[in-house]
Amino acid sequence: MNNNERLYKISEIADIAKVNKTKVWRYIRDNNISERSMKGNAKLYSEHTKDVIIKAFSSESVHLATETKADTSRILLEQIDILKDELERKNDQLDKMQSLLDQQQQLNLSTNRQNEKLLDTTTNNTPSQDDSPSQSDDTDVLKPTDGNSKGVENKTPKKGLFGWLRR
Repeated sequence: MNNNERLYKISEIADIAKVNKTKVWRYIRDNNISERSMKGNAKLYSEHTKDVIIKAFSSESVHLATETKADTSRILLEQIDILKDELERKNDQLDKMQSLLDQQQQLNLSTNRQNEKLLDTTTNNTPSQDDSPSQSDDTDVLKPTDGNSKGVENKTPKKGLFGWLRR
């Protein structure tokens, strides 16, 4: 072991690489990297090992950033396509609604014209027997009936819990 060579702890490598200590530890574990020496419980790694780990994390972050940008742009393009399809469907629905509203307005206009014609024809004609009230109809409300000719009200007592209040 060279006394001039600087040795690095996992935490120092993590600080230099600007990543979490756990990431550095997992990388060392997954790649079977052995420590140069031990200082107490801390494992120490050589300058060369530090450079390899830092290079791995810097290239990984560049690769992840590139993948992330590609994924994001792909997702955005898919969303744009979905939104375009939805917009086309909504435009079709609006066109159908507009045509239905036009039809409804034309039907209303036609119905109003027919009603006006019917009113004109009934006002110009003399009333027929069907239009006048029948003489035998005895439901006039102004005439007194047999039981109510004196104007006296017949009250029946209301039943129930608060019937005494209604008297």
